[in-house]
Amino acid sequence: MESFTTTTPLWRWQPATAPAAWFFLTIDGDVADGIRFAAMSGQWLDKRGGFGSARVAVTIGETRWQTSVFPHKESGGWILPVKAAVRKAEGLAEGDEVTVTVSL
Repeated sequence: MESFTTTTPLWRWQPATAPAAWFFLTIDGDVADGIRFAAMSGQWLDKRGGFGSARVAVTIGETRWQTSVFPHKESGGWILPVKAAVRKAEGLAEGDEVTVTVSL
């Protein structure tokens, strides 16, 4: 299993018409390139999803879960949603620098 680790700020997105917000990490630079290369070289095999997403295992601190990363046009990298249970377990808030490991 190939893994990539980066540290990036947690950011919030909230549409004007919805009461709820979503939180993400942007994975860009060399780490994004490594994930893209792994995807192109077939290491994901059957793990590709809608919107160009890919299934991954993610670790932040002591918390590990299965999710997807999504292509992010603005950065040329990927975005990773971080659910409330993970934020709570790891004590994360908007703007925090988060070290994340994404495993294929």
